Amino acid sequence: MSTPYTLVTGASTGIGFELVKLLAEDKKNLILLARGKERLEKIASDLKKQFSISVQIIPVDLSLPESPQKIYRFVNENGWKIDTLINNAGYGSSGAFDKSPLTEELGMIQVNITALVELTHLFMEDLILSGNGKILNVASTASFQPGPYMSIYYATKAFVLHFSEGISEELKDRGVTVSTLCPGPTLTEFQKRANTSESNLFKGPLVMDAATVARIGYRGMKKGKVIVIAGFWNALLTGSVRITPRFIIRKITGFLNRG
Repeated sequence: MSTPYTLVTGASTGIGFELVKLLAEDKKNLILLARGKERLEKIASDLKKQFSISVQIIPVDLSLPESPQKIYRFVNENGWKIDTLINNAGYGSSGAFDKSPLTEELGMIQVNITALVELTHLFMEDLILSGNGKILNVASTASFQPGPYMSIYYATKAFVLHFSEGISEELKDRGVTVSTLCPGPTLTEFQKRANTSESNLFKGPLVMDAATVARIGYRGMKKGKVIVIAGFWNALLTGSVRITPRFIIRKITGFLNRG
């Protein structure tokens, strides 16, 4: 029987990297995906030495439409079997929609939605055959409301949440659990790329560190929890969205994102 692997996208930084460390501590064999080859090689070398596990790397850019199929072929050609899939890769950008480069917005949809859906579909048979497959999709507390000045990002994360909830119900009797991690503002490289470091969102008490968010998400995945919201205050605020008029939610979110 083939050795099972956990495949992690966006594995070299932030929440993804913290999840990788938790998986390694649990002696899980890993396939790590990210764009930077040198960074992946360093992580793989360190984890192999420290934990005596198998660590494979696939340097890849998920904004390229052909990447998921290339990943799937490469994994199959090497005979690696996936029993856990962590779709962590994603990015955001801030600013008014009409002022944002269209290539940036479409690339975000490709990474945050299309690549996630394609990888999930491609590896689903392996996950089902493993008998105890697990999927962890990283969404956001942004999933629960519209987000002026980050409209595409918020919309992509709403898709991730609803897609994940849907397939979790489809798969619950087939040996696969699907969990969705919904972090609030988290200190990672995300805010630098999204240009949100100075926004009001990252100046408040909701900001968490990546290691704490990863621990919450990892525990939730292991328990098979469908929705995992990181942090008490984030959970409280996402709950309040359900009872707050949407025009108020739009104004508050726009204020936080605009900075």
